[in-house]
Amino acid sequence: MLICGIGLFSYPYVSQFFFQKQADGAITAFQSAVAEKEEESQGGALAADDPLESLYRRMQEYNENLYLTGQSGLVDPFSYEQPSFDLAEFGFVENIVGYIEIPKIDVRLPIYLGASKENMDKGAVHLSQTSLPIGGINTNCVIAAHRGSLIGYMFRNIHKLAVGDEIQIANFKETLTYKVIETKIILPDEIDEVMIQPERDLVTLSSCNPLGRNYQRYIVYAERVEP
Repeated sequence: MLICGIGLFSYPYVSQFFFQKQADGAITAFQSAVAEKEEESQGGALAADDPLESLYRRMQEYNENLYLTGQSGLVDPFSYEQPSFDLAEFGFVENIVGYIEIPKIDVRLPIYLGASKENMDKGAVHLSQTSLPIGGINTNCVIAAHRGSLIGYMFRNIHKLAVGDEIQIANFKETLTYKVIETKIILPDEIDEVMIQPERDLVTLSSCNPLGRNYQRYIVYAERVEP
């Protein structure tokens, strides 16, 4: 009984240790892929030869089109699941677009494109039909992660974030800094709450609420600032 008790008590910590090790490995692989592409671009004679610049332009066009069309593809919560981009053609085989760091709640997670169950078991996810995480006016990138998962903590402590807390999003080009401006609890089908807001550069975090349940969403809005 004593051994069982120790095992039950230590399981969350052991699980988190191995989950974070896997997440850190995915981030390292992403950083290595970026470094490899940067080396390739240095050997190109023209800017057009730079695969990362090409990807960045494609993402900018995607974000602009989202805004101009009023995110018409965002019709229900299932719209979030399919990836917005296939990053494999650019050398990112795991479809990781970057990673998120939130010092206040000790979060460091890779960001996968598409909110599929498989991706959500591995880290944070970018919700399709929302802005890609490269920043810019007229964008709102929505990033979600589990809160009650037995696999790892992920966004478990998202409720501890307060106005002014810092969120960093690192993509293949730069690290973007955001500060929390508001928190809110919504229903899963309240899509209007995560739409792009004109003339603003936003990141919105989303996770299940209450802790361990799934009938609400805990939302954190953050706006871009200079680091």
